[in-house]
Amino acid sequence: MANERLRAVMAAGGWTHADLARVVEVDPKSVERWVNLGRTPRRGTALKAAETLGEDVHALWPQLRQARSARAVSPELVALYEQRADLPVSAFVNLLTQARRQIDVLVYGAVFLHEAYPRLNDLLRERAANGCAIRIAVGDADDANVQQRGREERFGHGIESRCRLALMHYRPLASEPGIEIRTHGTTLYNSLYRADDEILVNAHIWGVNAYAAPVWHIRSNGSGGMFGTYADSFEAVWKSARPVEG
Repeated sequence: MANERLRAVMAAGGWTHADLARVVEVDPKSVERWVNLGRTPRRGTALKAAETLGEDVHALWPQLRQARSARAVSPELVALYEQRADLPVSAFVNLLTQARRQIDVLVYGAVFLHEAYPRLNDLLRERAANGCAIRIAVGDADDANVQQRGREERFGHGIESRCRLALMHYRPLASEPGIEIRTHGTTLYNSLYRADDEILVNAHIWGVNAYAAPVWHIRSNGSGGMFGTYADSFEAVWKSARPVEG
């Protein structure tokens, strides 16, 4: 089958078989076979021909496109849970307890933490007293994005109530040294729970409450990667969030 794309590109540039053959250092009959029979040159020759013609090599010879092999498991992935409900609250508590430098929490409400572990504020105070910088961002109940999320989860105004309840739980920490509390109105695609170089990512899925959505546990390997992507996401939201006074 003829390579019509190659034929058209050569015609548009005024290239003959002999002209192109001379530049890429092949026999003119080879170029003729590329065009008329749809033959594929060696990769190096194809790259040189494409550069000469000012065309993308994969547009001329799609068969040279090499699919990147997928990694079965990211080296950063510690564990994957089908839904948040599969994790005991102790998994979150233990993660925060181990933090020595930094704790970041980005949620809408996540009131399950205080409900299942009433000592959460005491734990955060202890971590802050030991030099851990703590930043917590909860949803702004009056923001349109947050309210839309409630409609999508089919919880209606329930999400607004949970945001207000979360703020009520965290507000006493706003006056503590080393702890910052903010509210945000972003369209949240994941809830994030970070402790130093580890992070729990709770996905948000349209029409599904967060407790029924997957969670992946990621540990930084120092190369940016997945961990860096989520850490940068937190920073972007944090910059737009509004401080809560104690």
